Amino acid sequence: MTSIINQQFENLKSCYQSASIVPLADGSFQVTIPGITLPDGWTKSDTTIKFIVPIGYPMARPDCFWADVDLKLTNGGIPLNSNINAIPPGQENYLWFSWHLETWNPNTDNLLTYINVIKRRLHEPR
Repeated sequence: MTSIINQQFENLKSCYQSASIVPLADGSFQVTIPGITLPDGWTKSDTTIKFIVPIGYPMARPDCFWADVDLKLTNGGIPLNSNINAIPPGQENYLWFSWHLETWNPNTDNLLTYINVIKRRLHEPR
């Protein structure tokens, strides 16, 4: 793990003690954070999120994220821009959110920045 990923993950763990990171065969990393609290509008009160720290990070920005496969809107619908999909490299299925950053500055943004982007998306059940 590069020193920048290690340092940023340690900062992330100070906010999310149960977070974990595992290396993937292609040189990227998968971050998992259980227990992300959800507002009303979802079928669950919390979910586990997962995302990939890509090769070339932080110049290469994270993209998309996954949540529990059984997470739905309270009306039973699947959230906007989501689908059931395996996390690369073909692990078990999760609810994949095709959610992309509008801006990313590798000098100031970090793993916590990305978690906040994910939480903002989940704060709007749609």
